[in-house]
Amino acid sequence: MPALNRVQLIGYLGKDPKSRYTTTGKQVTSFSVAVTNRWKSKGETKEYTEWINVEAWGRLGEVCQEYLKKGSLVYIEGRLKTDRYEDKGETRYFSKVVVLMMQMLDRKPADEPMTTIEEAPADYEAE
Repeated sequence: MPALNRVQLIGYLGKDPKSRYTTTGKQVTSFSVAVTNRWKSKGETKEYTEWINVEAWGRLGEVCQEYLKKGSLVYIEGRLKTDRYEDKGETRYFSKVVVLMMQMLDRKPADEPMTTIEEAPADYEAE
């Protein structure tokens, strides 16, 4: 039977992205995204904010590090992943979203051109 592990989020970054490198030299960029749900109950507007940990790998991580900042509005599509760590002899688990696609949703001023991000071809050499 086929399986599906897909998450879609639209939210604001809670802080600037932070990058680190694996022992093999791959870049991993981590940040959190706030997704707020609002509803009315007995005529009163209520809200709840869910903070979601996100990580982007490789070139996508580089783009996130370069272009995103605290308060940026983004669309994230990815997969849910659960990791574990040891804390004082006790195993703890946490979930995060591994980014497969990211789109910046912040509005640009009318006089500022849209930014297109493209990766240079493999045979490209800077002059």
